[in-house]
Amino acid sequence: MTTLRDILHSRIASNGPMRIDEYMATCLLHPTQGYYTTRDPFGAQGDFTTAPEISQMFGELLGLCLAQSWLAQDAPSAFTLAELGPGRGTLMADILRATRNVPGFIEAAQITLVEASPTLRDAQAKTLAGHQVNWADGTDALPDQPLFLVANEFFDALPIRQFVRGETSWHERQVGLEDGALSFGLGPELPQPALADRLADTTPGDLVEDCTQLAPILHPVSERIATHGGAALIVDYGDWHSLGDTLQALRGHENADPLAAPGQADLTAHVDFEKLALAAAPASHTRITPQGVFLERLGITQRAQTLAKGMTEDALNAHVAAHRRLTHPSEMGNLFKVMGIYPPHHSPPPGLEP
Repeated sequence: MTTLRDILHSRIASNGPMRIDEYMATCLLHPTQGYYTTRDPFGAQGDFTTAPEISQMFGELLGLCLAQSWLAQDAPSAFTLAELGPGRGTLMADILRATRNVPGFIEAAQITLVEASPTLRDAQAKTLAGHQVNWADGTDALPDQPLFLVANEFFDALPIRQFVRGETSWHERQVGLEDGALSFGLGPELPQPALADRLADTTPGDLVEDCTQLAPILHPVSERIATHGGAALIVDYGDWHSLGDTLQALRGHENADPLAAPGQADLTAHVDFEKLALAAAPASHTRITPQGVFLERLGITQRAQTLAKGMTEDALNAHVAAHRRLTHPSEMGNLFKVMGIYPPHHSPPPGLEP
């Protein structure tokens, strides 16, 4: 049987070293052997656990945040309720449950999931059975109407390019072959117009990352929000400015070598929120807020106390641990950041106020 490793070896042997983004895209989305196209990667039986799988509180609070923004914008009678990369559909299910008592919200919502994986689309359909759901291949297919959107751990999975600073320009990091094994190497030093501004804040040897897919994906979202109204909540790990190698692989909930098992491990990189902010035009955007601060502002501790009533000891311990994992600075509370996108001349989404 031909493995993805065999396919990569053959391609590199024929065409030379490949860029990091090409390697990531092949590993994640190869039509028959890609990581996302062949499996459900979530939960205890998968390779990683996202915030919605940790506790229902996460999705409930994001849903109520969007609903409050909807009310603040005069409750449009028809709008798109969308999620990018919705996993099993757990987050959207929590959003819909939390907002069912907001008068008119569910009735006005047209649910659209932006998902490429057939395996995950099937899982989402099962999770959201009873709701009318539409799927889209990309954000450019979202309807031209008010848009209320969430993207949790979506942008970190987009393929990135990596560049190492030379004396006057950049060496692109590549995946090639060395002694018959996949290995990292550097291309020749060449100008990179997209990184011209980074020459001022880097020195030779520094590594920076660039996600070329980010702006084309986010821009249709921003255009719809700026034109028709709405709000977007982007939750991901990263920081304001890219600096250093953040490419990582996760397999069986453990860190792994990104080159060791192509197609068998999740590949991600930290999100450059500065690039997200630039792509948010013509809509407005908030500054990044740590996830823990955002959830506390929305009342997660009060919600946790309400849910804790009547819990047995084991359930209560798991519940307390989930609250800590989502909010504590040493866990997800500081690593994950939240950015809001909203129409010009409107208030930002709750929890993201300056």
